[in-house]
Formats: sequence, C-alpha cells, structure tokens
Amino acid sequence: MTDTILYSRSGHIGRLVLNNPEKHNSLGQEQLEAIQLCLAEVAVDREVRVLIVTGAGEKTFCAGASLAQLGAGEMSDDSFQITTGQLANLAIPTICALNGNVFGGGVELALSCDFRIGLDGTRMRVPAAAIGLCYPLSGINRFVECLGVNLAKRILVASEEFDAQAMLEIGFLDHLVLRPQLEQSTDDLAQHIADLAPLAVQAMKKILHQVASASVNVEEVGALTQRCWESEDLQEGFAAQREKRQPLFKGG
Repeated sequence: MTDTILYSRSGHIGRLVLNNPEKHNSLGQEQLEAIQLCLAEVAVDREVRVLIVTGAGEKTFCAGASLAQLGAGEMSDDSFQITTGQLANLAIPTICALNGNVFGGGVELALSCDFRIGLDGTRMRVPAAAIGLCYPLSGINRFVECLGVNLAKRILVASEEFDAQAMLEIGFLDHLVLRPQLEQSTDDLAQHIADLAPLAVQAMKKILHQVASASVNVEEVGALTQRCWESEDLQEGFAAQREKRQPLFKGG
C-alpha cells in the first residue's frame, strides 16, 4: 500500500482519497494497484453501503494516468481501465467529490462513479488528441454510455475544455457547489443513500447499468426484483410507513 492512496470507513460510508496533490493526483502503476486493493476490500465489506472518491488538495481532483510512466513504458496498458472498470462495477453506489480540476483519465475515473459533485470555478478536459493518444475502447464506451456520442466527440475528438457550469449543463456533474460546501454536501448525499434499503439500491443500480449497456439479463433482473420483494427490509419499509417513522434497514 502507498500513502498516496488512502482508504477509511466510517459507519456505512467508505472514503477513498487520491493523496498526491503535488502531482495533481495523477495515477501511476503503484497508485492504480493500491486503488484496486481498496476497491477489492470495499467489494467484500458488507458494512459499506456507499463509497466516496475524492482527492487531496485544492487544485486538481485527478490529472489521469501518469504521462511520465506511460511514456517510459512503466505502466501496464490496461491497468487504468481495470481500475475504472472495477470502480464502475462495484455493487454499492459511488460518489465522486471533485475537489478541483479534472483532466484526462481523471474524467473517466469520475464517470465511473454513480454521482459527481463538483466545485464552482473548476475545469475539465481530456487532452488525448492533443498529445497523440487514442483513448482506449473501454474508456470511450464509458463516455458514450454516460454522456452520449455527441458529447463524447466534444470531449475526446475535439478535446474541448469545459468550465464548471458547462460540466453541470452537459450532465457530467450532478451537483455544483462552492468549496466550503463540498465536504458537507458529499457527506449528506452519502448518508442519505446509506440510509436507504441496500438490496433495493444495489438491485436498481445493477439493472440500470444493464439497461444503459443494452444487455439486460431478464432472468437476473427477475431474481434481483424477487429478492427485494422477499426481503426483511421491505417489511421494515412498510412498517415504518405505517408507524410514521424512519426505517432502519439491515440489508437483508
């Protein structure tokens, strides 16, 4: 493990921090492997219901893959894509709190999360075309699934730069806040989701991903839906409605 990637859990909320602000939280092979280990830990921890991904410092959330390591051949070609795929495929909801500008693969990292909260005054750009790189297929697919072909062309082919308001308008950001509000807004959203019924939340996330990729497994969807119908959480939800109280879901 490296101190440039930090992971902690408080209650049902996990927090993964890119902790290398001097290098704009860029990700080399060491950092990618550390993130993969953290995500593997999150995947098997039944106590974690929401994961927050953010960066240290006030300038940059993530500048993407380390160009120095890429140029020197010191990074596995598919390591970045393995990491973003692992993040996107987590069963639990994920929130990206963008503490600053976001560039290159950092944009894909943010898109691999389910929700994104950004800061007023920040910028986004993927400069692959400006330096001669063709973005990998799995990454292009993520841009298209999340934002559509036309926006993917503006981001990747035209290497267009977006300010914070434009990031909100195109749907890259779900919420736009001032810097003093970022941590509280992120924590509030995370706690709100963590208080919902975990089985239902995770079932709907999985189904939505299948719908977005046009690969719906009808039998699996039926099983997920049936499990929710038969769950103790559903009975708790009904009881809480009758008794006019907040439900206490246990994920079973």
